[in-house]
Amino acid sequence: MALMPGLPRIVEFSIDNQLITICAFDNNEAEQSLGKKTVNIIASGPSIADLTFTELRHAPTIFVNGSISLTEQYCFTDIVGYVISDANFINHNPEILRKHYSGQPLYATLAVFEALAATQPDIISTYYDAMRVLYPVDRPWGVKANQFLFRKLTFKRTILNKNKALAYFSTDPNFVIDGSHKPMAIGVSLNITCGFVEAGTVAYVATQLAFSRHASIINLYGIDLLNSHQPRFYESDHNSMPSKLAQVMTDRIVPSFNLLIHVYKQHGVAVINHSPISKALFNGLD
Repeated sequence: MALMPGLPRIVEFSIDNQLITICAFDNNEAEQSLGKKTVNIIASGPSIADLTFTELRHAPTIFVNGSISLTEQYCFTDIVGYVISDANFINHNPEILRKHYSGQPLYATLAVFEALAATQPDIISTYYDAMRVLYPVDRPWGVKANQFLFRKLTFKRTILNKNKALAYFSTDPNFVIDGSHKPMAIGVSLNITCGFVEAGTVAYVATQLAFSRHASIINLYGIDLLNSHQPRFYESDHNSMPSKLAQVMTDRIVPSFNLLIHVYKQHGVAVINHSPISKALFNGLD
């Protein structure tokens, strides 16, 4: 499956006067396949603090944002991904990558890599081979700070990369879009080589990544939602990053996950929510 027209296959950053190339995610890469394995996605809700990872640490695992800090306490033997979609995480928690990231497969948006290039360029120059760019389908650039990249775009490609409404992709076989949902359309990607659909939480991006990489069962841990006013498990009351989950929970997150669960189930992939906090919010969860 080719990238969407206008989505670059590579992104280049100038770091210490050297050009560093990061490839876009492409599920045709053999190493991207999870081979129909069961995959655990570890989010950052407070309920994570109540889990013991004695058995979970040996399963294929995808971390998001600060949950990678669990690697300090537990020896995870099969880390298959680390997902960051919001550059604010990089800017607010610079010490987390510095302390816990050591070349695990990193999947992030252009905006995130922009923030890394500006604040921790050595991480990119050291581990760029393990990194892949993920594009939000309706606003693929997300940020326009990379002037080096944008100078290289032709006029035609610049037009192609303008923001588009989700309804634009309603006939694209790589997406399932519910344009009737109010107050805004929601959707889910069947192949994030062509882009992912946002829903207000990085865990939604990670779930689409796991599906696109051919997981058979996707276990969700720490997607709590109802206690988003509390610090994440790796934070304290004094250093917690502001959360927008409460603002988008009802309008976007819950209906988006309900759509995703239904669609992926039709494709033979089960999504299981293990959070004791949010289980009752979702319909159709196994």
